[in-house]
Amino acid sequence: MKGKVIQFRRGRHTVHEKHFLIEIEDVDTREKAGKLAGKEVEWKSPAGKIIKGKISSAHGNKGVVRAIFEKGLPGQAVTTEVEIK
Repeated sequence: MKGKVIQFRRGRHTVHEKHFLIEIEDVDTREKAGKLAGKEVEWKSPAGKIIKGKISSAHGNKGVVRAIFEKGLPGQAVTTEVEIK
């Protein structure tokens, strides 16, 4: 399953470096997104390094999920693809 990194999870004054919002293909409701909680996520850098994470929960009502990575992704990861296992 493929997904796309949308943005860091952030507030007005804070940015959570390990938390990212991910948009997944064919997931457009909160119920579908909630079923993906607990699945593994992998982001592959252009150099071939793999950073793993885990989907924690749904974010909003349009099928976006929150993923927490073991270490933060670089800013260049925004708008790139991730693999959901």
